[in-house]
Amino acid sequence: MLAQRMSLLSSPGTAAARQVANAAAAAGRRIIDLAAGEVITKPPSSVRDGAMAAIRAGVNRYTDSIGLPQLREAIAAKLSTETGTGWNTDDIVITTGAKQGLLDAALAVLNPGDEVVIIRPCWPTFPAQVFMAGAKPVFVDARPPTYIPDIGAIRAAVTPQTKAIIVNSPNNPTGAVYDRTTLQAIGDLAINYQLWIVSDECYSSFVFTGGGHESITQAHPGVRSRTILVNAFSKELAITGWRLGYFAAPPEIVSAAKKLQSHTTSNANVIAQHAILHHLQNGDGSFERRMHQRLAMARNTGLFILSGLQDVAAPGAKGSFFLYLDLSRLISVLPARSPFRSGEAIAQLLLEESNVACVAGDVFGDPNGLRFSFGAPPDLLELGLTRVVNTLNGLKSRQVAA
Repeated sequence: MLAQRMSLLSSPGTAAARQVANAAAAAGRRIIDLAAGEVITKPPSSVRDGAMAAIRAGVNRYTDSIGLPQLREAIAAKLSTETGTGWNTDDIVITTGAKQGLLDAALAVLNPGDEVVIIRPCWPTFPAQVFMAGAKPVFVDARPPTYIPDIGAIRAAVTPQTKAIIVNSPNNPTGAVYDRTTLQAIGDLAINYQLWIVSDECYSSFVFTGGGHESITQAHPGVRSRTILVNAFSKELAITGWRLGYFAAPPEIVSAAKKLQSHTTSNANVIAQHAILHHLQNGDGSFERRMHQRLAMARNTGLFILSGLQDVAAPGAKGSFFLYLDLSRLISVLPARSPFRSGEAIAQLLLEESNVACVAGDVFGDPNGLRFSFGAPPDLLELGLTRVVNTLNGLKSRQVAA
């Protein structure tokens, strides 16, 4: 028999959406995949050159379990510049993707019976890893159209068992970017209730309104000693499959991660570590600027197309690279007998009849949502979203006619 914890874990919904799309494509259908949480482009040449140089040099040995010191030093410098907060080599842990960093955090600070506040809609890995650590997720729903959490609701969710709060800004799936006032209020709450903050900032490179990304440690320096800041190179360098992430944290968390990783992965992939180190030492930032420009243009295109929706408000999409639709108004005007009164049913309709793959919001704890990635090739994005608008706008009349 399987361990009891396995019954607490849901299937990986975002991956499942991609698998369904891939299966349809394998059957000969021309699927426009707007489900993937990645930007479809080649990585920068500096990353590829770094990997090839490491391979040619015969780099194939273990590193320290928390990563190459030179890479940790380079990341500390990068993070210091980006956050306006000083970090050093000893604050940094290299992980096998951001997921391992998040799991390290959960295993390091959570005991069975502890509670973790999670703002929903949320990436499904957050509650899954809380369950894996034997703790309990407690959800606070952020409401459309802004999807910015209400501090009063967060405070009401805190109990004597609460150990941590997970913050994800820019947000996956909603694209919300938390303002400084919200971040400061979360920080005050964490200090008052002595909570850990796990801050997932994997989409920090992709903010399209205002002054750019602001880390919670920047908005509220007083939470530095209780914050685990998780990030990765997967998104900003288009290398999701390379699995290289990192986090910055207080000394006790770094020490715990060193123990945990010595018994799990030993160390992150050494070729990927050298590739990223080469990029940080030799890259000129042009790839990142081009990536941001491309996504900004894709976002504008997507918002323009989606502005044609009749019963669905266009998304805010202030950050990340997702367009997140709230379908509650559309669903409310459909007949009670309609088979399309959920995001999941509408996502299935889009796949079957429009050949567009997306992720239904129930994966993120929101039965009325749909997530579309604008990291897809621009021509396919435009065609796919045009089909989405046509299908959703025709849904009400189609149901009335039926």
